[in-house]
Amino acid sequence: MAITAAMVKELRETTGAGMMDAKKALTETNGDMEAAVDWLRTKGLAKAAKKSGRVAAEGLVGVAVRDGRGVAVELNSETDFVAKNAEFQQLVREIANVALDTATDVEVLKATHLNGRPVEEVLTDAIARIGENMTLRRLHVLEGDTIVSYVHNAAAEGMGKIGVLVALKGNKAKAQEVGKQIAMHIAATNPASLSEADLDASLVEREKAVLSEQARESGKPEAVIEKMIEGRMKKFFEEVTLLGQKFVINPDVTVAEAAKEAGLEVTGFARVVVGEGIEKKEEDFAAEVAKTRAGA
Repeated sequence: MAITAAMVKELRETTGAGMMDAKKALTETNGDMEAAVDWLRTKGLAKAAKKSGRVAAEGLVGVAVRDGRGVAVELNSETDFVAKNAEFQQLVREIANVALDTATDVEVLKATHLNGRPVEEVLTDAIARIGENMTLRRLHVLEGDTIVSYVHNAAAEGMGKIGVLVALKGNKAKAQEVGKQIAMHIAATNPASLSEADLDASLVEREKAVLSEQARESGKPEAVIEKMIEGRMKKFFEEVTLLGQKFVINPDVTVAEAAKEAGLEVTGFARVVVGEGIEKKEEDFAAEVAKTRAGA
């Protein structure tokens, strides 16, 4: 039987399954709509799809490093309770290891095979089993002579609420030692970029405009104002760039100076925080209880 677009649309609306899953279900059941629904339910796809609209802002960042390549993968769940689940943590670990081998971005990672099946399918099955929506949201890849990783608020080895990668040039043993300290610094300070040259131009312009307006309100001569702006922008760069920041381990030196003293050069970094940028729905527990009592 020919599978039409209208049939696929109807099945998607009935079950909430994805287009390709709906089409496959109809193909497998020779166009029998009821059997296709059951096929999706059997595979856990319909159940997973019904959860796809729920906000997944908790979860873990998993990091993995090997041979000058490091990855940080963010896998989100709806609740922190699930992030403590051993099955969820194993999934984070396996996906990070798969990403380390081949993935270049999150879409490639979703299509990469894990235990003989695409990561996206493995994740769909996990949603059905565990009972919460999950999102494979971000992948950061970092390459360099030596890559050092660090996780803050670790839930298990190699995963936590904040994942950091640092790339360094220089003696590998020294890079591991100092790199770990710099990674902890990055977790704490959240630099906007490696250096002034890497900063987003729009961020620089916005800061300069604000500082210029503040300086001009002082009423000082233009020549003095220019010097004020120059000084304030220098301070801004020191605060937001990794290499310009005062090293938390030794505030008497910058990160760049600390690396240089160790015979190292920091060439890149990545910092991934669970749920960063996701708008979380605020739960009003009192209102929820009141609503429940009113409906009783």
